[in-house]
Amino acid sequence: MPTSDSDATGTATWRRGLTVLSVLASVSAVLTACTGQIDAAGGSPGAGRHGPNGASPGNPDDPNDPKDPGDPGNPGGPGGPSSPGGPTTPGLPGADGGVVTVDDCAMAPLSPGPTFVRRLNRFEYNNTVRDLLGDTTAPASTFPTEEVRLGFDNNATALQVSPALAEQYMTVAESLAKTAVTKNLKAIVSCDPVAAGADACARTFIDEFGTKAYRRKLTQDEATAMKQVFDVGAKTDFASGVRLVIETMLQSAPFLYRVEFGAPPKATEKIVKLTSWEMASRLSYMLWQSMPDDELLAAARSDRLTAPSDVAAQVTRMMQDPKAHDVFAHFHQQWLKLDQISNLDKDGKLFPSFTSDLVPLMAEETRRFLDYVVWQGSGTLDQLLTSTVSFANGKLAAYYGVSGVTGNTFGQVNLDPASNAGILTKGGLMAMLGKSNQTSPVHRGKFVREQLLCMPLQPPPANIMIVPPELSATLSTRERFAAHRTQPLCASCHDLMDPIGLGFENYDGAGHYRTSENGKKIDASGEVLQSDISGGFNGAVDLSKQLAGSNQVRECVATSWFRYAYGRAETRDDVCTLAAVNKKFADAKYDLKSLLVSLTQTDAFLYRKVISPGGAQ
Repeated sequence: MPTSDSDATGTATWRRGLTVLSVLASVSAVLTACTGQIDAAGGSPGAGRHGPNGASPGNPDDPNDPKDPGDPGNPGGPGGPSSPGGPTTPGLPGADGGVVTVDDCAMAPLSPGPTFVRRLNRFEYNNTVRDLLGDTTAPASTFPTEEVRLGFDNNATALQVSPALAEQYMTVAESLAKTAVTKNLKAIVSCDPVAAGADACARTFIDEFGTKAYRRKLTQDEATAMKQVFDVGAKTDFASGVRLVIETMLQSAPFLYRVEFGAPPKATEKIVKLTSWEMASRLSYMLWQSMPDDELLAAARSDRLTAPSDVAAQVTRMMQDPKAHDVFAHFHQQWLKLDQISNLDKDGKLFPSFTSDLVPLMAEETRRFLDYVVWQGSGTLDQLLTSTVSFANGKLAAYYGVSGVTGNTFGQVNLDPASNAGILTKGGLMAMLGKSNQTSPVHRGKFVREQLLCMPLQPPPANIMIVPPELSATLSTRERFAAHRTQPLCASCHDLMDPIGLGFENYDGAGHYRTSENGKKIDASGEVLQSDISGGFNGAVDLSKQLAGSNQVRECVATSWFRYAYGRAETRDDVCTLAAVNKKFADAKYDLKSLLVSLTQTDAFLYRKVISPGGAQ
């Protein structure tokens, strides 16, 4: 430790090292205290029985495990209710591997499935400091990118804290705290330290700010420790004390993690409700991906978030907040891999009308369309897959050949129903699923198979060199790709992808609609295998309409929302939760907002398993 204040470099280095160690120790303490929450749920982040990638060969509870075709996320259709193999909770239906219905679950015991300790990801961190401190700089954008697991970046088992990330937590906390007290001190501290007295005002600040940052009341020990931190900074002035408290809280495990122990159990209870404080956080991070607002905190403080009806009332209110729009957009971005649109790069000689300034316009068109469907249109999955509505400005409309649109402002347009149907025919998505110099039936077919049918395909054998067929001035794409299905090693997978992808051949590699290729009329016929809509189709519009009527697609969307909203995979103990969600989704005519609402009324959301003193659930 430096012995002189003049050794500024040494002091800074020592302080940084100590802070990084403190963050890691704080996180480690939380994880140790909650071992049962993690291990019983499928392995602690980065280690445990699943290993570093969260998967193990033949694991029956891993929805991404290709060696278990009957697992909850990988059946002949998506979701838990139709999965072969039984649940682990005694008394749950589904032991015979049959389809589980809501009626089957009527007399079943509560089964919330596993509960994880969940670290804030970058999106949640940015939203939280925005609502806590008024900071809109998105500081977590500099953090390492999260590992995507089961399609999403908020899977609890993948969210680890490395020493490098811990140091970034410290650096960002310092910057946020400094900015907060410089620009926003009066908004953060509700009392006047001169009028109320510095000590009293400090305790008020710690209590009020701590409740928001930790999303619960501070314990007496925590409040005492924070007062000691404040006193160190207050040797300079009151604002410095506030700054140090903010710095410290932003690096603490109660801020960075959401930990849910549930209400104290009675003697024989194995399942408990969450406390109102825990429920406030569950609601806010599911519906807003951010901290609870004042109304949620007030409800938690008065213990008014334990009844399902109280939760439902808050959900109704919260869905009317603009922050809910951002959550749908974030879900769609990951489910449909829309962030890849920003990386579009096309061969200028083959696609001369495609220019780099079209890329953000295509991304904006897709974003506006999805927002319109959910919040202004019918809000249904059917509309998402079949609507002819879109959005364009003058430049994008000209690129698509849509007349009557000028200027830079985006407006709603109605597209030709013969060539347009929902999200799958959007130019940005078609261009994203194409190569730089051609279309890609493989990528397009794989996208439909995995994202909409929840049927993940095995990777190609390691000894196969993957090379797209060479371009030809005379052959069509269908003719060039025919070889895929004649080679035994390739055919098993390409039979599932290529016949779907070839149905999109009316859309070239840059998202343009076309009717011919190399002087030949486009053959956009296709076929879907091993699905509830198995059979032929003619073009992307026909396919989109068939997908809109597919129960497999509907269950896949519900399963994807389950994974995103709960930050984990579905397990066999979730059969009744998924059965209830799918039933409510169907009753609501597949309204997408109602799907998210239904996820707040399940066993998995309202309850958790009891943690025994030894740590096991």
